[in-house]
Amino acid sequence: MLSALITQFVLVWAVVDPIGSVPVYLSQTSHLNAKQRRLVALKATAIATGILLFFIVVGQLLLEAMQIPLPAFQAAGGLVLLLFALTMIFGESKVDEECKLSEKEVQHSELGSLAVYPLAVPSIASPGAMMAVVMLTDNNRYAIVDQAITTLVVITVLLITLLLMLGANKIQKYIGHVGAAIISRIMGLILASVAVNNLLSGIKNFYFMS
Repeated sequence: MLSALITQFVLVWAVVDPIGSVPVYLSQTSHLNAKQRRLVALKATAIATGILLFFIVVGQLLLEAMQIPLPAFQAAGGLVLLLFALTMIFGESKVDEECKLSEKEVQHSELGSLAVYPLAVPSIASPGAMMAVVMLTDNNRYAIVDQAITTLVVITVLLITLLLMLGANKIQKYIGHVGAAIISRIMGLILASVAVNNLLSGIKNFYFMS
């Protein structure tokens, strides 16, 4: 039970990447005062929480409505997570990529839109995170209690993300831009291992069902 909980926490931590969100948050809120920055952090976390909870509750129902077997989704999810992990390892770091994507748009955005993009999506509630929470709450593999525990793990990681953003100025002094990029790549390696396991398990389960 404890090992499964640790695995879930590590997977959710890797796909959400709270530390990688800190430099993104700092760069996009540098022109705001302290009160506005806190408001953006709170809004971004709340929006990301709502998105991930939506996928936890409705994600599998949508799949079943489209008659997509869970093993196929598990394999596809593993493949998507693997590609996501590879971009974290070999591509531009999460920090560099998301700051570049939003550099022009943020100059003219209001606090609400800034909280949505790039902070809530894709920095916190990334496509990889959406895919991961659906797989971790599979109704056919996990009981309601297990799904509730997974939901608590997701909320815990999001709360940690919020706390890291609120303390972002101090954290930046310690890890710096390079430190955040290094940690993001390490998380990508861990995520790749989990993704390959999900991919192989999905393929195995799909043929077992057949």
